[in-house]
Amino acid sequence: MLTQYENHLGAFASDPAVSSAIGESVFAALGMCGVEAKCAGITSIPISDVGDITGIIGCHGDTSGFITINMSGFIARQLVGGFLGDQFEEMCPQVVDGIGELANLVAGGIKKGMVSTEWGFGNVTIPSVIVGSHYQIAHAAGLNHISVMFDLPSAESLSANDRVLKVSLALIKL
Repeated sequence: MLTQYENHLGAFASDPAVSSAIGESVFAALGMCGVEAKCAGITSIPISDVGDITGIIGCHGDTSGFITINMSGFIARQLVGGFLGDQFEEMCPQVVDGIGELANLVAGGIKKGMVSTEWGFGNVTIPSVIVGSHYQIAHAAGLNHISVMFDLPSAESLSANDRVLKVSLALIKL
């Protein structure tokens, strides 16, 4: 019997294996960047990416779809700077490549965390990175969706957008 929470989110988004795989993967990847975060929200409704940079990785196997990681340029520079032990004042090729690698780390962790579940997938693609804003990712009918928002508190950020990292999964069983 589904709880009230599961009825609201749907079976995929309320599956503890899915949310645990996302959380553990994100916290591990951010730890490599020297950044801590806390989960700020979960939704099963595809929501717009409001950040300036998005890493996308396809996944396929018994389950197919994609994983996205979206953030502001401020967060991207902070994360990649922590990962590489450097500082970046503006978006540059190193930051873009770094976000692709961060997406790869997150996707690999999610893949590992979900391998023995009904949502497991065996393969991931190389990352692609979108730089810019005011775009939409179209979600095909039938995809199971979850977006998890993480709060990255920073004394330097005044804008809410400069504190939110969003990781989304859109999967379908084949």
